[in-house]
Amino acid sequence: MANKAPQPPLHLTEVTASQFLDIWRHFDTDGNGYIEGKELENFFQELEMARRGAGVDPTNASFREKMNEFMQKFDKNADGKIEMSELAQILPTEENFLLCFRQFVGSSAEFMAAWRRYDTDRSGYIEANELKGFLSDLLKKANRHYDDQKLHEYTQTILRMFDLNGDGKLGLSEMARLLPVQENFLLKFQSLKLTSEQFNAIFTFYDKDGNGYIDEQELDALLRDLCEKNRKEIDIQNLTSYKKSIMALSDGGKLYRTELEIVLCWEPML
Repeated sequence: MANKAPQPPLHLTEVTASQFLDIWRHFDTDGNGYIEGKELENFFQELEMARRGAGVDPTNASFREKMNEFMQKFDKNADGKIEMSELAQILPTEENFLLCFRQFVGSSAEFMAAWRRYDTDRSGYIEANELKGFLSDLLKKANRHYDDQKLHEYTQTILRMFDLNGDGKLGLSEMARLLPVQENFLLKFQSLKLTSEQFNAIFTFYDKDGNGYIDEQELDALLRDLCEKNRKEIDIQNLTSYKKSIMALSDGGKLYRTELEIVLCWEPML
């Protein structure tokens, strides 16, 4: 590129929601939802430069040592990457714009319950024009009150984050990146990358009575098997919280194919 991108405002004492997004996009150059590898090194180098007001040598042993200490502090799930919710803890974000999602949501189960109210067709998406209502519901649940102007700003920022193709739809798997790392159970399941054929086989196998939905007992058996087969991605100790979060999508304890598909597949099958 002929023109060099402007430096991200890492030196500011408070970063606005919009500036946070600019910083994220500056460093997540491949757009995969993580700052990792060379991106992570560049981020830490520029962060150190902003804090110290002087250049740093990334080949220096002390630089690596400081970077390791930094990751131990902020990389909550120790995967060697910085996720959006982790970056929100590093930067002094205006009014804790993203960190407040901890207070808005409380848990992934509550987030999923709020999502269910808007994703009425269980497509794994909500319309962009519904986002403001979705955020407002979460704010009310947390007893947080923002004026309409601020809520509009936050809504527009999230639209810029996730509606990259401008189709007016926001995906659950992407929106869930706003959750604290330990609460984002969706990423654990989606790392399995099931095909539509594999998903259909799994659903048919665990729908023992063939009634077209998975109940809580059948879901428990399904999750236990997934945990045992994929120990690196899914921790069986968190089975209860996984089950509660997934069942928040269900219809009166009945988890239909389209609802389970949102959790187990990268992209909903249309």
